[in-house]
Formats: sequence, structure tokens, C-alpha cells
Amino acid sequence: MPTVIIFYLVLQFINMFLGLPANIMVLWLIRKNKGDSSSSDIFIIQLALLDTFFCLVPPLELANIVYLTSSSTWYVLRFFYGVKDSSPLFLSCICLDRYMAVCHPITFTKLKDKRHRSVCAGAVWLVILVYAAAKCAGNIPHFEKAFTVMIVATFAFMLFCNISILWALRQSAPGRDERHPIKKKAFKTVIIILAIIVFNYFPPVALFPFQEYFSSEVFHCYIHYIAFGFVNVSCSIQPVLYLAREKLHNVPSCCSKNTESADDPVFTVSH
Repeated sequence: MPTVIIFYLVLQFINMFLGLPANIMVLWLIRKNKGDSSSSDIFIIQLALLDTFFCLVPPLELANIVYLTSSSTWYVLRFFYGVKDSSPLFLSCICLDRYMAVCHPITFTKLKDKRHRSVCAGAVWLVILVYAAAKCAGNIPHFEKAFTVMIVATFAFMLFCNISILWALRQSAPGRDERHPIKKKAFKTVIIILAIIVFNYFPPVALFPFQEYFSSEVFHCYIHYIAFGFVNVSCSIQPVLYLAREKLHNVPSCCSKNTESADDPVFTVSH
């Protein structure tokens, strides 16, 4: 039990010291490059705000475990946990946006109006706040099954979107034996994103549906902390990946002249 708690808290403080500045940097970078924004930036902004919010939790968690005995702090923590539980919804929106851009470019162009994305982001926030409030209340029977259903469904959806993108990008254009260099870069980027999705979200997807097969002590004292440790550290991994990608794509204009932008998700994909 102490070892598991230490493992969990180490990951949480990594979030605070690495994830907090990284997410703030993501928000600053998107605002700075507002004139050259991509269609999925609105969802990346919401995800960065959500993760910044959650990165403030570790001191309260540590104080609650070591010093505090009041149950009122659990209401605050459960609300934070409910917000973080729902972060895969914004990831799913990003994956869907990229899937439409690569696999259905004509439909994507017709729906490129950002008002659709603003409405979608607002609807997701409504779901997140309702879920977090319900988790904060803590009096709904079998409420933990809602997280299990959500994480399994969003994980399967993100896998479908990213695998479909990979399949589309690996296809060569008619009459060519090799893929376009832009597609090769995009292919590698999606591979990395897919690996991180699996790393962060596979533990709860693999374990939570089988909760009834574990004793209550084992599940809540070991599996719960390990699985959520992997989920929560996504607050650091996702913004660091975004910043690394932006740095790699920030090439001199003389090198990128007369070429497509690697950040532009709209490619012509041969089926």
C-alpha cells in the first residue's frame, strides 16, 4: 500500500512540475500562432485548460493523505477526479477531427466552420461538469461503472480513428511507389499519438471491466492507484508531445517554401 501511494504521488507531482508549465506553454503557443491555427486547436485548448486545472491537485492530495482527516476535502478531490476522468472526450474530438481531415477531406472541408467545433466543445464541457458533479456527490450507486463505460468506449473510438488514419496515410498515390514526405511525417506522428493513447489508457481499459474479479481491498488500494497513475500522467505527456512536434515543425521558411505545411491535417489521401 505505501509503495503504491508513493508511485501514484510521484506521477502526480511530475504532473505539477512538468505538466503545469507545459500546458501553460501550449496555451501561450496557440494564442501566439492564432493566425495560423489548425481546425483541432479549439479542442487542444480545452484539453490544456482541463489538464492545467488538474495539475493543481497534488498538494491537496498529499495533504489529504498525510494530514487532513476532514471528509470535505474528498468532495473537492472527487470533483477534480471527475474532471480528469472525462479528458478522453476532448482527445476523442481531436482524433475525430484528424480522422475526418485525412479520411474524408471533402466532408471535412464542408464542415470546417469553427462554430461546429465550439458547439461540440461546449457540449463536452457540459458532460464533464455534470459527470464531475455526480462523482463529487458520491451517493450514486455503482457510479464507477460510468467511468468504465466511458473509458472503454473512448479508447475504442480513438483506436479506430488513429488506425484508420494510419491505413490511409500508408497508401501511396496512384502511379507512385513511395509515399509523400508529408504523409511519412504525419504517419510517424500518428504512431506516437497512438502509442501514448495505449500507454495512458490501456491499464484502466484492461482492468476496470473486471473489477468484480478482484477483492475490494486489492482493487481500491492497488489497481485503482496504478491505473489512474497512468491516466493522470497524460497531463504531462500530451503537452510535451505537442511542444516537441511544434518545435520540429518550426523550420525556416526557405526550407518550407513551395511545400505543404506538415501541421495542416488536410491531405489528399488515395483510397
